[in-house]
Amino acid sequence: MAIATVSRTEPGTDAAPGPVLGVVGWSGSGKTSLLEHLVGRLAGQGLRVNIVKHSHHDIELEPPRKDSARLRMAGAAEVMIASPYRVAILRELRGEVEPSLAEHLARLAPSDLTLVEGYKWERFPKLEVFRPLLGKPALYPDDPDIVAVVSDVPRPDALEGRAWLDLNDPDQVLEWLAGWMRDCPKVPAGAADNGGYASMGE
Repeated sequence: MAIATVSRTEPGTDAAPGPVLGVVGWSGSGKTSLLEHLVGRLAGQGLRVNIVKHSHHDIELEPPRKDSARLRMAGAAEVMIASPYRVAILRELRGEVEPSLAEHLARLAPSDLTLVEGYKWERFPKLEVFRPLLGKPALYPDDPDIVAVVSDVPRPDALEGRAWLDLNDPDQVLEWLAGWMRDCPKVPAGAADNGGYASMGE
């Protein structure tokens, strides 16, 4: 399946950010495996996909004895590590309030799609990965921003206004995502903030 109607965003242009879709669910539900499949297929079609992943844990991205780590621990606010293969920016918060999702999105290069794992408390469109066998409650009954649910159980009778997708059929999820990308408005980076996204349309 190809997503022929989704235009490609060239890096370095002034194009608006592409759609932003969250992927939420309890730990162990399969979010990362699903994201890996979706990103692999979309990238294989020539689309540019950004990922934002939230973690509640400390993130160690470099050995503490490396030059960049030593300079960061010495007090640098931000350290950029650049090579012919990848570039990383490490920013020390040092007690500052954690930046919002909107702030992180504003730092990303333009893309055809940005997938966000986590940030379930922020107001922006989300897809929930739901496995009842985990013994955790579904999120979608209490979150009106969840536009689709991916699950390994049949669709409940009372579900309204949301797509229900088969977790064991990731290509079905990819097909739904293709339609969602075609139909949804382009999302300004500042829209995915706690203030809501009612004004995302152009």
